[in-house]
Amino acid sequence: MSTEFDLIVIGAGPGGYVAAIRAAQLGMRVACIEKNPTLGGTCLNVGCIPSKALLMSSEKFHEVENSFIDYGIITQAKLDLKKMMSRKDKIVDDLTKGIAYLFKKNKITSFEGTAKIDKAGQVSIMNGQDKDKILTTENIIIASGSQTAQLPNIKIDEKTIVSSTGALSLQKVPKHMVVIGAGVIGLELGSVWARLGAKVTVIEYLDRICPSLDSEIAKNFQKILQKQGLEFKLNTKCNDIKKVKTNQQLQLSNVKNGDSSTLNADIVLVATGRKPNTDNLGLDAVGIITNDRGFIITNEHGKTNIDGIYAIGDVTTGAMLAHKAEDEGIVCVERMNNIAAHIDYNIIPSVIYTSPEIADIGKNEEQLKAENISYRVGKFPFSANSRARAMSISDGMVKIISCTETDRILGAHIIGAEAGNMIHEIAILMEFGGSSEDLARSCHAHPTLNEAIREAALALGDGAIHI
Repeated sequence: MSTEFDLIVIGAGPGGYVAAIRAAQLGMRVACIEKNPTLGGTCLNVGCIPSKALLMSSEKFHEVENSFIDYGIITQAKLDLKKMMSRKDKIVDDLTKGIAYLFKKNKITSFEGTAKIDKAGQVSIMNGQDKDKILTTENIIIASGSQTAQLPNIKIDEKTIVSSTGALSLQKVPKHMVVIGAGVIGLELGSVWARLGAKVTVIEYLDRICPSLDSEIAKNFQKILQKQGLEFKLNTKCNDIKKVKTNQQLQLSNVKNGDSSTLNADIVLVATGRKPNTDNLGLDAVGIITNDRGFIITNEHGKTNIDGIYAIGDVTTGAMLAHKAEDEGIVCVERMNNIAAHIDYNIIPSVIYTSPEIADIGKNEEQLKAENISYRVGKFPFSANSRARAMSISDGMVKIISCTETDRILGAHIIGAEAGNMIHEIAILMEFGGSSEDLARSCHAHPTLNEAIREAALALGDGAIHI
C-alpha cells in the first residue's frame, strides 16, 4: 500500500469524506485517516443521521397516538423501542457502507487509526501504543470534528448521565429525563423521548432557548414545545449531580438570585455544546495557530498559518454544521487545484428538526439592529396557509427580512412543518442577491406550504393577499 499522497485528510466525517471524494475527482492521490472503524464521523454514526431517524420514528408514534383521530383514523399505538432502535442502526449501517463504497469507487486509500501531524507533509498513524505508518503528502486537511463539551464535576457515563451518543441508544423510555442545555441537540433529543412518553425538563443557563435564533421565533418555539409537554427552567445552572437511590439528583441554582433547588431524574442528558477535536494532533509542535477555545484559525479558503496544512468543519470557527463542513471541504480542495471557489458564510441555512421544524438563514433582527442596518420585516402565519390547514400542521410562520434601501433579502426565519426543505428557496435567491419583490413575483403552486414564503415576501410590499 502506497504511503505517498497528494492529499491526506484527517477525519472521515461530512467535511473529511466529501473533501477526499472531491480531491479524487480532480485527480489527486488521496488518503483518509479515521480513528473509528466506520466512516461518516459523528454526524453519520452518533449525530445527525441517527437522531433524525429517531425523530421521524417518534413523530410517527406520536401522530398515531394523538393525531390520527383528527384525520378520521382510529387506531391504537404500541411502542416497540427495540425495533425503533434497530431501524435507526440499519440506516446508519447502510450509509456508512455507502461511504466506504464511494471511497473504493474513487480510489481513496482509507486508514483506521489516530493521526498525528509530524510536520508539514508528514502524518503518522497510531494504533494503540505502536506507530504503524508514516505517510507523506503535499497537502493535509484537518477534519477531525468535535466532541461533547463536558461540565465541571459532572461525569458522563452514557448510562444514566448521557451525552447525545447515549441518548440515541437508551434501552427503555425514561420516566423523567432532564436535559441540560436548550440548544439544538438538547431540544431534538428531548423531543424524541417526550413523544415516546418521558417527562422532559430542560435546564438552560440563559434566559431563553436557542440563543442564536431570532428572538421572536425562539419565543414561539418555546411556547409550542411547552404545549407538547416539555418543561423549561431558564436562568438555571446545574452545579452538580448526585446519585440518590435509583435516581440522579441535580443540584441547581438560579443565576439571577442564587436560589438553590434540586431536581430528580432517572436520565440526565448533557447537551451544553461541543468542542473541537484538536488534542493530540501535533498542532503545537507544528506551530498551527488556534484560538483560546482550541479552534484552528484559517483564512477564507481553509488554509492555516502553515503552508500545505488546511482545516475545515467543526475544528474551525463558525457554526458546527455538517453542510458547512462539506462546502468547506469542496472549496478547500478546489482552491488547491486553482479552481475559483468560495463560501458566503452568511448564506448557510440552519435547521432544527423538531416538530415543527425551525430553519433560518442570513441575519436576524437582533444582529441587524446591532449592525445599525435599516430593514423591513414581512411575516405570514401557516394558520392562513391552505395546505398547512389541510394537513393539520398550522403552527408557526415565515418571517423574511429585507434591506430598506435595496429590498435585498437579508435573512429568513421559518418555524413550521418542512421548514428545513422550504428554506432553500430563499437560500438560492440570496446567493444571487435577490429581492423580496423577486420572490413575491415568482409564481408558487397552489396549494403548497411554500406559498407562505411568497406571502411573507408580499407582506414586505403592499401586503400579503391571504391575511
